Amino acid sequence: MQSIGIIGVGSYLPEAIISNAEIGHGAGVTDEWIVRKTGIRERRRAAPHEATSDLAVAAAQRALESAGLTADQLAYVVVATSTPDHPQPATAALVQHRIGARRAAAFDVNAVCSGFVYALKTVEKLLGGAPDGEPRHGLVIGADIYSRILDYGDRRTAALFGDGAGATVLGPVASGLGLREISLVSRGDAHRLIEVTAGGSRRPPSPQTVTDGDHYFRMDGRGVRDFVTRTLPYETGRLLRRAGVPADAVQHFVPHQANGIMLAELWPDLGLHRAALHLTLERYANTGAASVPITLAEMNRSGAAAPGDLVVLAAFGGGMSLGIALLNWSMDPRAGAPAPDADPAVPHLLTVGGRVGPLAP
Repeated sequence: MQSIGIIGVGSYLPEAIISNAEIGHGAGVTDEWIVRKTGIRERRRAAPHEATSDLAVAAAQRALESAGLTADQLAYVVVATSTPDHPQPATAALVQHRIGARRAAAFDVNAVCSGFVYALKTVEKLLGGAPDGEPRHGLVIGADIYSRILDYGDRRTAALFGDGAGATVLGPVASGLGLREISLVSRGDAHRLIEVTAGGSRRPPSPQTVTDGDHYFRMDGRGVRDFVTRTLPYETGRLLRRAGVPADAVQHFVPHQANGIMLAELWPDLGLHRAALHLTLERYANTGAASVPITLAEMNRSGAAAPGDLVVLAAFGGGMSLGIALLNWSMDPRAGAPAPDADPAVPHLLTVGGRVGPLAP
């Protein structure tokens, strides 16, 4: 089968920057408390007129520009999101229409914050098995607007999330590059750890569900931390063993940007002692399914990764779900135009050799 890899990346972050002071006032906490508990200093918020598809379209266009492709060369457009524009049609259908991807099949994936990695594996398999003569490129987007489903009086969740979108273009790459191994894990018995309890067929919207705040995002933070601490190091090690790759060979680790303090505590247990840990949460917070591709786009823009470098992506989210991917980076450093929403003078946090620096507890 033809090797499939990432050949284009792009991101979009809304213009509005929301400080910890703004968030903390309603939740009854301070900027110092938020930084100490999460490592987050600010986040972006979508404008009132922006929906998830708007963010996804902007990221998609930048990824296509980075790849040097037009939308009519795409076979698939997949959006990973748990905050779609509306229950139906799929947000991906709106993106497909607006970018002009007339030949592409479009659908959504919802594995909450793991959705991007789930979508990555889906599109990789679809492209790798395509018959000769069929389009061999796919667009995988992670996009979320969590600001619309947060209870800003809940200090456990109000400060954690931001809005944004990240996109990757997948396509054929040279032998020895591209996606090598992807592991997807679900633990449905823990599904109550993260949830929005109303708005679906189980509990349709009603005046009572609105009054009770049941359309807000809720999370058992301690339970999530225990799940990630127990599961992520084990599953990462298992994937590397299956691929025959020693942990010390990994050069870059791009995690879901859930909580900087949790990642700092978890980092030594992963055993990736020679890897660079890429973090963007200080400026963008947790952007749901968008956090991994946004961080990938910034990693590429910074020139940190060279073709052939071993990269591990790791995402975790509601369900509970976990997605881990191993790939050999397949883009030239700084390929494509710099994302206009990213300030080159303020690089994303990067740590090498196991030190997390300012995020260390």
